[in-house]
Amino acid sequence: MPLSVVILAAGEGKRMKSALPKVLQPLAGRPLLKHVIDTARELHPTAVHVVYGHGGEQVRGALNDAGVSWIRQQPRLGTGHAVLQAMPQIADDQLVLVLYGDVPLISRATLTQLIALAGPRSLGLLSMRTDTAGGYGRVVRGANGRVLRVVEHQDANARELKLTECNTGVLAAPAALLRRWLKRLGNANSQREYYLTDVIAMAVKDKIAVRPLVAPTLTEVLGVNDKAQLAYLESAWRQQTAHALMLAGVTVADPARLDVRGPLTHGADVFLDVNVVIEGRVVLGDGVHIGPGCVIRDSEIGAGTEVFAYCVIDRALIGPDCNIGPFARFRPSSMLARGVHIGNFVEVKNSQLGDGSKANHLAYVGDSELGKRVNIGAGTIIANYDGANKHRTVIGDDVHTGSNSVLVAPLTVGAGATIAAGSTVIDAVPAGKLTVARARQQVIEGWQRPVKARKP
Repeated sequence: MPLSVVILAAGEGKRMKSALPKVLQPLAGRPLLKHVIDTARELHPTAVHVVYGHGGEQVRGALNDAGVSWIRQQPRLGTGHAVLQAMPQIADDQLVLVLYGDVPLISRATLTQLIALAGPRSLGLLSMRTDTAGGYGRVVRGANGRVLRVVEHQDANARELKLTECNTGVLAAPAALLRRWLKRLGNANSQREYYLTDVIAMAVKDKIAVRPLVAPTLTEVLGVNDKAQLAYLESAWRQQTAHALMLAGVTVADPARLDVRGPLTHGADVFLDVNVVIEGRVVLGDGVHIGPGCVIRDSEIGAGTEVFAYCVIDRALIGPDCNIGPFARFRPSSMLARGVHIGNFVEVKNSQLGDGSKANHLAYVGDSELGKRVNIGAGTIIANYDGANKHRTVIGDDVHTGSNSVLVAPLTVGAGATIAAGSTVIDAVPAGKLTVARARQQVIEGWQRPVKARKP
């Protein structure tokens, strides 16, 4: 049967104590709801419908390019009422999978198993087993082990509260039957809401097979209601991601201190030290070594490159066999060729450095194109901004700049030129020459340092 996915994302999330709607709270750098949408997409459904309510346009605006059908639930009258809002967009021959915008770690593998249990005359129900059921609804089974109904925590009696099999809320059901059941829901319960879970008893009454699947892990079906639960799932994500990387051959110094917040592609023999943060799409070549405390965002780092401690690399392309840092920063559109050295407290922005070039100490390279084997001396600044506009600097092969030089853009430095230490260069520098642009040193005879007046 063709699949339609309905994601319920209308909850207010008061326990978050945040102006940001609950489903937009970030987990591993992405909103909770985005995790669920991405997983739903992996199932190749005909459509993904998101039922939203609290946060309204803020939720839609944050995920406007998600490619989903947005359906507003107003007023919010419960989970059954929420799913009913989506049903006019779903044909009777579809299979409906119901997910939740605050359950971010549910896996494609588990959902694939659940969908396989559902069909024209069967409903798949995802449950979990836990000794600390909290506010979860309980799955009630008969003596033969068959599911009879789901009872919400607030409406459960003392015997039912002792049950350890709980409802996750996730189910897969044929659209034609689900539509019929949803229209028959009542709200005679403690919350005065229309519960989606009541369709389970309706299915049993209609002799529709309810096929349960117990989630393989508790973590993947846990919801998020407060910042403590969010932090718990963040920790679970770190552990899950680090485990997958290690199985793929990456050496992770401490799995508890690695944050991967986007797709990471890697070669062989990659090493990630403690407190490394990976954001966005990152590619690491064979033998890349990332030191402690580094942040790598939407960047590619070539084979054999070593990034020392506490570097920030943001939307940069780093070539092979480079040495970076410590304490270096790359801003967007920076590109390094093979064997480039960037040292401590060096910032590179929108610049290209050719093979074997170096900027080892306390330098700023902005809006520049450097050739091969260029040596940028300690304290050299490429002054690219005139207060209103950015200007470009072009430096030829084999150029050396002395310490504490200022190159004022726009500027061209010819191949093989040397700029003396302490120079402020404002005109084109000829190739192969020594250029000195500094005031002549003088000694002022008879000068005395000012003395502070004594206090009375």
